[in-house]
Amino acid sequence: MLRTPPAASPDTVGQGVPVDLNADLGEGFGRWTLTDDEQLLSVVTSANVACGFHAGDAATMRRVCELAAERGVRIGAQVSYRDLAGFGRRSMDVPAAELAAEVAYQIGALEVFARAAGARVAYVKPHGALYNRVVRDEEQAAAVVEGVLLADRTLPVLGLPGSRLHEAATAAGLPVVPEAFGDRAYRADGSLLPRGEPGAVVSDPEAVVERSVAMARFGVVTAHCGSSVAVRARSLCLHGDTPGAVDLARRVRERLEASGVRVEAFA
Repeated sequence: MLRTPPAASPDTVGQGVPVDLNADLGEGFGRWTLTDDEQLLSVVTSANVACGFHAGDAATMRRVCELAAERGVRIGAQVSYRDLAGFGRRSMDVPAAELAAEVAYQIGALEVFARAAGARVAYVKPHGALYNRVVRDEEQAAAVVEGVLLADRTLPVLGLPGSRLHEAATAAGLPVVPEAFGDRAYRADGSLLPRGEPGAVVSDPEAVVERSVAMARFGVVTAHCGSSVAVRARSLCLHGDTPGAVDLARRVRERLEASGVRVEAFA
């Protein structure tokens, strides 16, 4: 069971504590494009860059790193299972040693392009099926952490608060960054409703904006079942593959700032 964190108190949320906005970027491949990277980079403060395993290729990684560095946006390695055909959203059973090596490989590949752009990889975030798996799977979570340690023993790990991933990262001495999702439905235990279930993705733009502000200011969100769930988040994810993603991201940022929330990167 997910270990749900306590509700954030008024002195830690919405009272001068900044909130990061992150988005999944670089998720094209070859001539195929998915996200409007350039426009999203004018809104977000952190970019989760696909590292070639679920999406992305060398040229795309380089371009997004250059754009992010120009705009002062932090670059994060979005690591995943090796699953281009399934966009990294299919559950896979990868041996721990192999997964650790693949995580390190992805971080290292992105680091080359980040450094060439005058920046660096500033954090790591799992993607898709791997993200959901390491919420509860101790072995896979430990493997991801091992991969991060192989690449850089100082990198923060972005993920769901109360997850096995964050427990493993903390035990290994890695910084952790709690994340929340304005456009994803939550279960009562603080985990995300699987994408295959009805209502898993919040499609109403105004609802996404309101949920984002509530999480940033008060540390709460309404779960799919109607109950109130504590959500302690330092970073809010805005999915770049959502229709109208750029406009939605702008609306979220504008409403956050209008509500007195400082929007800035965590790393």
